[in-house]
Amino acid sequence: MRRSIVFLCMCVGVGSQAQSVPLPDAPVPQVSFAVSTPSDGAADSAWSGSLPDVLWPQEAEQQKAQQKTGGGDDSAPLELHQPKRILGFMPNFRSVSGGVAPHPLGWKYSFGVATHQAFDYSSFIFLGITSLTAEATDSHPALGKGVGGFYAYTWRGFVDKTDGTYLSAWLLPSLLHEDTRYYALGAGHSITMRALYVISREAVARTYGGKQTPNIAGLGGKVLTQVISRYYYPASATTFTVLASKFGYSVMRDVAFASIREFYPDIAAHYIRRHRAKMARQAAQKDPATP
Repeated sequence: MRRSIVFLCMCVGVGSQAQSVPLPDAPVPQVSFAVSTPSDGAADSAWSGSLPDVLWPQEAEQQKAQQKTGGGDDSAPLELHQPKRILGFMPNFRSVSGGVAPHPLGWKYSFGVATHQAFDYSSFIFLGITSLTAEATDSHPALGKGVGGFYAYTWRGFVDKTDGTYLSAWLLPSLLHEDTRYYALGAGHSITMRALYVISREAVARTYGGKQTPNIAGLGGKVLTQVISRYYYPASATTFTVLASKFGYSVMRDVAFASIREFYPDIAAHYIRRHRAKMARQAAQKDPATP
């Protein structure tokens, strides 16, 4: 099946198989223990297998219990914590906090995440902004201007966004057993190294077992999205140049968002600690007897 998908993606435009980038993977401590990859069926039900990723020793049992009970990853250190929403608005459902056991992947779980992402309210706000911009700049003259043009851009943009999400976050990853979630490199590395790591994640993903692999699911999903769009865009908007430009925009957008995922925890941790220190000072001023 994997070879069939690779061949399909190559036929529709992937000129060569993505190569692994010689950058370090997301940081994990030097701890070794047996790792077993649960089957799709086990991942879709109550998971009772071994942890899929190495954890910090003191957190392993706690995180295993959280996975069984559906707990979150709030126990992650501030610099490694990936919130479900960045700034309370931007969806961040496909990132994994450092030192926390990620939810095991499977058809059902990945479908739920893809659906949550595709129909999140913020996605429609972003869709409205991009549709207005495309209509205002007359990106595809054949789609028209005004209210009619805005509608033409909007429903096509919705289809682009939705099928792209399901292809890259559910169908292809489930078929190929690829984990395309984002694992931040985290503090302790230079800004340059972290920036290069962010870019490399467009070409490199993980297998269900945690090994690095070419990101066929992510890139293949983008390619197939452009191929499918040829059926509902006018001919002038389906030339190779236009489709390649849209593909490039999609990659750059993902890199930009991955950059936010990588560095946001550091910024958030800084301000959270400042806020906590301020609250402690205020409490001490109100009650000087408090140590």
